[in-house]
Amino acid sequence: MANAQVILKEKIEGLGAEADVVKVRAGYARNYLVPQGKAYEATKANLRHVEALKSGRAQREAEELVIAQALATKIGKLKPSFTLSTGQGGKAFGSVTSIDIHKELEAAGIEIDRHTIQLDKPIKSSGKTVVEIKLNAQVSAQLTVTVDAGDVTEAE
Repeated sequence: MANAQVILKEKIEGLGAEADVVKVRAGYARNYLVPQGKAYEATKANLRHVEALKSGRAQREAEELVIAQALATKIGKLKPSFTLSTGQGGKAFGSVTSIDIHKELEAAGIEIDRHTIQLDKPIKSSGKTVVEIKLNAQVSAQLTVTVDAGDVTEAE
């Protein structure tokens, strides 16, 4: 099997980050990575520029870390509250999902990707639940979500 070495220009999930020198299949490099501008060939001339790329990457990651820490502080201060309708016997109608939590964060002026909210399953019970939001590889925020039970009145 033919392999090729490439230098990544950007982070590619499952492959590496910016300025990483990785081995991939020759066809993947030739047909996808290089034409899409996501990587370039690891020639001797290009390998000399890797250190400059790594220093730029380190600076960018440091800035992203500071932004993520500030965002984590803002998220930690929020206390969103939801009300679920309950019927006889306390059975909840509906649930609180990551989409609902995302809408509450957007209403508070916090813009994040919905997929960073680490919610295993929808919240269907009343009470307080701590939800983890993974903002960065090193930073995650804890959001306390309060779910109240509201009674459904039957129309007669």
